[in-house]
Amino acid sequence: MGSNLQSGVRLRPVDLARRHGLSTQAVRNYEEAGILPAAERTPSGYRTYTPLHAGALRAFLALVPGHGHRTAASIMRAVNEGSDDEAYRLVDASHTELLGDRRTLRAVENALRDLEPVPAEGSGAMFVGALAHELGVRPATLRKWERAGLVRPRRDPRTGYRVYDEADVRDARLAHQLRRGGYLLDRIAPLLDQVRAGGGLEPLEAALDDWHARLSARGRAMLSGAAELDAYLRLRG
Repeated sequence: MGSNLQSGVRLRPVDLARRHGLSTQAVRNYEEAGILPAAERTPSGYRTYTPLHAGALRAFLALVPGHGHRTAASIMRAVNEGSDDEAYRLVDASHTELLGDRRTLRAVENALRDLEPVPAEGSGAMFVGALAHELGVRPATLRKWERAGLVRPRRDPRTGYRVYDEADVRDARLAHQLRRGGYLLDRIAPLLDQVRAGGGLEPLEAALDDWHARLSARGRAMLSGAAELDAYLRLRG
């Protein structure tokens, strides 16, 4: 930390809190979590902060919308511990995740555009274990989706096992992609009902537009977070 910051302006916890609509306890919690550098203490034991702490708080709050609270906290801890490369790695990982989400959205759109009616019993039937393995989920997840109406497998009359025909497999894949996009089960079920009824892409256009908007907002938030993080790094020296 630069000596000019240590010997210059002194801020109370309430000064930082009011500036960002936080409680003083929240500011203290952020310091204890390593999100802010350790504060100096007055002879009577009260915390005093500097513009450096204000910069750290601005950076953290700017990082949260794009990276999430946990990752934003980890980025700030890494910076405050002098592990800048770890902070950059965390930032890069979030960007990689966002890129993956964009690819998932594109895959959903492509899958929906290619939807065609399929027979109730096609040659692409799968059992629960194989389908779960393909999607990278647990069989219990598929059973949960079934209870929510996302998939409707038939039962093998001899074994009682669930059998997913081509339509079920299609619905499970779409459900999985939409879940990755952040959609709750009760929002996915009616969308799939419309897809089954032959609606194709149109019933999902609003959901896809919303998904696009949320990804764009997250990308913009990452830019804002990067600017504040860079300002903090420059302030820290």
